[in-house]
Amino acid sequence: MARHFEGKKLAVASHNEGKVREIAALIADLGIETVSAAELSLPEPEETGETFRENAELKALAAARASGFPALADDSGLCIDALNGAPGIFSARWAGPAKDFGLAMERVRIGLVEATAENTNAHFICGLALAWPDGHVEYFEGRVDGALTWPPRGTQGFGYDPIFVPQGHEMTFGEMEPDAKHAMSHRAHAFRQLVDACFKA
Repeated sequence: MARHFEGKKLAVASHNEGKVREIAALIADLGIETVSAAELSLPEPEETGETFRENAELKALAAARASGFPALADDSGLCIDALNGAPGIFSARWAGPAKDFGLAMERVRIGLVEATAENTNAHFICGLALAWPDGHVEYFEGRVDGALTWPPRGTQGFGYDPIFVPQGHEMTFGEMEPDAKHAMSHRAHAFRQLVDACFKA
């Protein structure tokens, strides 16, 4: 049985403003105050894991131990069938030190051209880890399938959202209003599991 969250404050182990905004929006109805790693001046740990789970857990544990609060970390990425699952856990690193996702999306386009790939199938994975300062961790994972499109469309969302069209839809995540994306995204799927396991009485 998962550990129940009893506190009133939750550290969000991310320096990505877009990700912090999405997490705060998803958790708003729970009446819990969120504070980001940047606001707490926490360093970004090196992501040495080989899976979404390993990276989410190491980030959550580092933030929980440094802040003294339970901490939530998200490790997510875009996995492209024709690129053998890349960029995957390296999705943020494809954007370089400046976090330039325009550059990252161009790398995707070039990779598909070089692979002479007609298959544009892709999926997003979100691994969520909730850690306590005593070292206990709960982990949940969500996934959304879809296909890539080019050129990028839309200014909503962040990251690779402008080139990803979720299955059954015509708009990219970048074109969708936040509420529409939150209803179906990989992060939303993982959050529903988290809330059901750790936040509901």
